[in-house]
Amino acid sequence: MRDFDFLEPATVHEASHMLADLGDDCRAIAGGTALMLGMRQRMLTPTHLVSLARLPQLRGIEFDAKNGLRIGALARHADVATSPLVRQHVPVLASMASRVANPQVRNQGTIGGNLCYADPSTDPPGCLMALGAQVVLGSSRGERVLSIEEFLVDYYVTALEPDEIVVEIRVPPLAAGTGGVYSRFLRTAAEHRPLASVAFVARHDGQLCREARIAVGASTPIPVRLRRAEAFLEGRTIDERAVHEVADIVAADIEPVSDARGSADFRREMVRVVARRTVAELFGLTNIQGAQP
Repeated sequence: MRDFDFLEPATVHEASHMLADLGDDCRAIAGGTALMLGMRQRMLTPTHLVSLARLPQLRGIEFDAKNGLRIGALARHADVATSPLVRQHVPVLASMASRVANPQVRNQGTIGGNLCYADPSTDPPGCLMALGAQVVLGSSRGERVLSIEEFLVDYYVTALEPDEIVVEIRVPPLAAGTGGVYSRFLRTAAEHRPLASVAFVARHDGQLCREARIAVGASTPIPVRLRRAEAFLEGRTIDERAVHEVADIVAADIEPVSDARGSADFRREMVRVVARRTVAELFGLTNIQGAQP
């Protein structure tokens, strides 16, 4: 690791100017779990690190009935997992956060840093996408708000401008009768990065699905909404046949990657299995063939 200067701005405006002035020679650092690994491996060699730790705008977790959940970008995964507000109002998000990576990462890594890194094989982006979350970006030019779908552009690429930082994540309030399930598939029990993940959020009356949002992650370059599968579920009474059919639609509508961790065909089949389990769990149909781990 090469020597670098460590800068500690006190405002978003100041941090933005530092990032703009230093350009490619600097990186913003929050939890640093991914950044420091890249620097130790000499994949990144910045001359300056701009620490976000002293920016109060990036801290805290709040909720109000009108606007929903506000999560500061510096909230650690462990903070999200254990927050009484998250657990009460968006329990699927707390459940997801409790399984991110490993305890060391959960207690150091931040949700804002995770989104900026845009690792396709991580948990928060897909879950936040299914929840209709937005990302607030700040700079010396002001703020702009993007949906998760707009923010995640491509494989390890986001819509973040060079002088911008993620300030907060907003999750709109869930309508009455809405539940959610986040499921993932790991190749081995010792692995921390999912090979496939499915986030499913639905408003329902018993077995009748009123509204549905499904996002698949880890097996695709960026998480994707499965809108044909969502339309199939909406207005339908969910039974065993519907569970199998929607899982087939999900598997057919993704474009999985193929790499050393798994072929495209294998990933597609695992997404099918995980989607079946996820929908079945939310609607209490755990006795369906193929819906149990």
